[in-house]
Amino acid sequence: MRQLRGQERAITANRQTSWAFADAFVAEDEAVHWARDRARETGLRSVSPGTGAALRLLAATTDAKAVAEIGTGTGVSGLYLLHGMRPDGVLTTVDPEPECQQFAREAFRAAGFAANRARFIPGRALDVLPRLADGGYDLVFCDGDRLESLECLAESLRLLRPGGLVCFEGVFADGRTVDSAAQPAEVLRLRELLRTVRESQELTATLLPVGDGLLCAVRRG
Repeated sequence: MRQLRGQERAITANRQTSWAFADAFVAEDEAVHWARDRARETGLRSVSPGTGAALRLLAATTDAKAVAEIGTGTGVSGLYLLHGMRPDGVLTTVDPEPECQQFAREAFRAAGFAANRARFIPGRALDVLPRLADGGYDLVFCDGDRLESLECLAESLRLLRPGGLVCFEGVFADGRTVDSAAQPAEVLRLRELLRTVRESQELTATLLPVGDGLLCAVRRG
């Protein structure tokens, strides 16, 4: 990597400061803190406060009643999604680890959400998603296996209503996505995902620089 000049170093530092400020701007309640603690204990990575707030905003903007989440974790992202959804909305969340889903269930309850606001489905995303209804969802959030990103995109487009929104978390891969050095298969897969979404005639997309990168795309009618 080439050495940064003084002005470039200042820009980089300012951006890092701005990103840290954006995360600190988000106020998180006790339920989110509890879910984050469980994630750290189990070795899972949670969405950043900035990413969570973006998801909450997107769910509210789309007036989401039905949301599908790939990757429950311990419930951090699910809490943000539920806070943005309609009061009668239902979050369908899929994860191969039922014990983590139990943490999420407890976090949702602690946040005051009724049990019928979330549907927990244990299993691999590509086994579960084909069983969900075509065009039945306003938003699909993908935070699962990066190697399955393209398959999850195809399933998400089937699940979304026209005008619905699909989001992928972690597309920066800690900076490896834009690193010219040799990268593992999951990073190459993310590059392919980004290229596919950008070139799709079916999608209107943007890449939000929050957390580890949030790729968002609207399915055109």
